[in-house]
Amino acid sequence: MVVKKYGNRRLYDTEASRYVTLEEVEARVRRGDDVEVVDAKTGRDLTQATLAQIILESRGAARLLPVPLLRQLIRMGDDALAEFFERTVIWALDIYLLAKKGARVFPMGPLGALPFLNAMLGGGKSAPWSSPRDPEPEEQVPPPDTNERDEQAEEIAALRRELDELKRIVSKKRREP
Repeated sequence: MVVKKYGNRRLYDTEASRYVTLEEVEARVRRGDDVEVVDAKTGRDLTQATLAQIILESRGAARLLPVPLLRQLIRMGDDALAEFFERTVIWALDIYLLAKKGARVFPMGPLGALPFLNAMLGGGKSAPWSSPRDPEPEEQVPPPDTNERDEQAEEIAALRRELDELKRIVSKKRREP
């Protein structure tokens, strides 16, 4: 599906030859359709920005992000912002997907072991989330079947591709006057 986005924010489905709503674009993506959004005047690729808009507006994700965090993200330089997303979002999503599959994980965080966590736990004690650990025998979780692993790997690969595209766009914006 190729959608042209006009200056007045209207979206035009070039295949169906009609204007569509953001909700219709979202429905197509959910069905598994590949959607490409381009600026009607310049031809510039707006897919990433439009998909982000769907997540933040249509799905209500913006209410999950506290205002101080949003302010700080806006104030960050482009490189710092890209690094933040690379280190935290992908890591958090990987952990979420593993936990959703039933694995009990306490991996090292994207920023590594944080010394203050050890101090909070009473000196030399190690925080369970500050380094990888083997689960106790009673915690053993059977590995996911091959189909689940393949689906999870595909989801992670797709998210990593999206992150690479985000980094490319941020880098490009940084070079613009």
